[in-house]
Amino acid sequence: MYSNLKTFLCSSALLVALPVSFLESKSFELSSPDGRLRAEVVVEDELSLSLTFDGETVVTKAELALAIKDGPTLGEGAVVLGEARKRVSERLRPVVRRKSAELENEYEELSLSFDGGYGLEVRAFDSGIGYRFVTSLEGSVEVKDERMSLSFPEGSHSFFPEEETMMSHNERLYPFVDLEDVGSDRFCSLPVLVDVPGVAKVVFTEADLFDYPAMYLKGGDGASLYTQFPMYVLETRPAKNGGDRNVEIVKEADFIAKTSGARNFPWRVFAVSDRDADFVENELVFLLSRPNELEDTSWIEPGRVAWDWYNANNIWGVDFESGINNDTYKYYIDFASKYGIEYVILDEGWSKSTTNLFEPNPEIDVPELVKYGAPKGVKIILWSLWGPMDTDAPALFDLYKSWGVAGVKIDFMQRSDQWMVQYYERIAREAAKRELLVDYHGSFKPAGLRRALPNVISYEGVKGNENNKWSADITPEHNVTIPFIRMLAGPMDYTPGAMANANPRSFAINHFRPMGLGTRAHEVAKYIVYESALQMYCDTPSRYLQERETTEFITRIPSVWDETIAIDGVVGDYIVVARRSGKTWFVAAMTDGDARELEIDLSFLPKGKHKAVLFEDGANSHNIAIDYERSEKTVTSKESLLVKMAPGGGWSAIIEK
Repeated sequence: MYSNLKTFLCSSALLVALPVSFLESKSFELSSPDGRLRAEVVVEDELSLSLTFDGETVVTKAELALAIKDGPTLGEGAVVLGEARKRVSERLRPVVRRKSAELENEYEELSLSFDGGYGLEVRAFDSGIGYRFVTSLEGSVEVKDERMSLSFPEGSHSFFPEEETMMSHNERLYPFVDLEDVGSDRFCSLPVLVDVPGVAKVVFTEADLFDYPAMYLKGGDGASLYTQFPMYVLETRPAKNGGDRNVEIVKEADFIAKTSGARNFPWRVFAVSDRDADFVENELVFLLSRPNELEDTSWIEPGRVAWDWYNANNIWGVDFESGINNDTYKYYIDFASKYGIEYVILDEGWSKSTTNLFEPNPEIDVPELVKYGAPKGVKIILWSLWGPMDTDAPALFDLYKSWGVAGVKIDFMQRSDQWMVQYYERIAREAAKRELLVDYHGSFKPAGLRRALPNVISYEGVKGNENNKWSADITPEHNVTIPFIRMLAGPMDYTPGAMANANPRSFAINHFRPMGLGTRAHEVAKYIVYESALQMYCDTPSRYLQERETTEFITRIPSVWDETIAIDGVVGDYIVVARRSGKTWFVAAMTDGDARELEIDLSFLPKGKHKAVLFEDGANSHNIAIDYERSEKTVTSKESLLVKMAPGGGWSAIIEK
């Protein structure tokens, strides 16, 4: 459960119906607590929202409407019946820490009620604005469309995670494009960043996504974006050449959702700042999502994971043949135990087949591995396709619980229509009943489920390290783009830890012995910069055991944090983050393909002398990416550290009394 440590409700008001003649205003303004961000809701023939930051426009106009099939279009010709405002200031303690152990939840809220059984809620935080439709209609409704046309100032650009189809795992690159060049034939998944030059940046995404399809945005006229949703799915079939994991949609309805007429719809979230690093600290998606609904959460334990699939179960220096067998996984468990790693994943291949998840393959004995790992402090997580879980989740979860398994990694969902959003929720609830963690791989981005059901420990929905098994897409530039955009939505199952580090000229694609683009210090820094309460070590234990100095450093880094400070950063160029766990600070920097020097102010440290263990690019890392230097020095809060990074480089420090 989360707790409110303290709550102050200031100038609060109940939402009441008032005579129309009393509410003559057609414009309603709302400001953030610090006054820098202002929203204006205009009620005319259409309902619209605009945003300014420090008096400058960041969203020129957002036209809002919710079209009910065989019914009204909410937002068109709206008649205001009531207005209410309140201020909330509280501190929350999440069940599973991510950025911080406590979160500040402070906002101003405007609630408007309209004739016809619906309303609009707008909340203004210092870090952004959120709005949502609220309805009190009878029975169930079919939502034909939710329309939002976003117009930005001329000259705006976007880091645009373009999709080819909504049948997608949402693993995207973020090319920087002129927003006016994005036509109606191009669309993107969320989150998406829009840069309003000289004013601020806006990261747009969604929160509290339940029983409703995920939103996409497509291009429009000028510097504008429009909503697009997957349609309600009526029929699917196995995809041609899709193997055992992909389906194709055969039949769709002419609406996007069938849902209760009385409900809160998802929040539409605008994170706004003129400082890129602020997006790394932003918690709007969590704050705008519904609270934890699990009574007992004591069993939910974040941690680190030794992972097998990236390294193709390749180990060496042993007297048995490596592969998907008990001897190999006992080796993984021994490695994990040696370095205090909490989990081992048995990925694809552990079961008799990918569609029969009830029986292990003949070389695997899951209960024996669970028993072997228990006294060593290592738990087992099992991989599965989403399809078999659709019909067999209760029975499978009962079986896994009886084996002593700690959680499941569910993969290849690929869709984000209403049915699939419901699937995520249904599976998470069934898993929670058996005290099982859930890691959604092959997924869309986080959108609030992890707050309501905190056993959902991480999500993929990001183009991560595994892509370098078949491409050269995971560049240092990409690596310093995603923390500002994708990570704003929530944890990323990026799977860091590549130990075969390469510069562009020495990089080679190899599915079974993959490389990581960037230096060793760049890869190490990911463990501090990237957030995932279930953080992976993707490379083979044999290599980690050979590279003990690196391994001892990265396995000291926890997967959750008590405090996060985003020190500096520019999207796509570099990032500097400091995180605290207990009394120890973990600081990291990463750069793109350019060499870079930065000065890190240590004023966040407590008074006194501290020991800093440094892990940085070696003198020859610009040529040999595996080259690094580890050193120790004494530092104080009155000092700054000069950080020098090679092209594609990085820097990390563990600082303690």
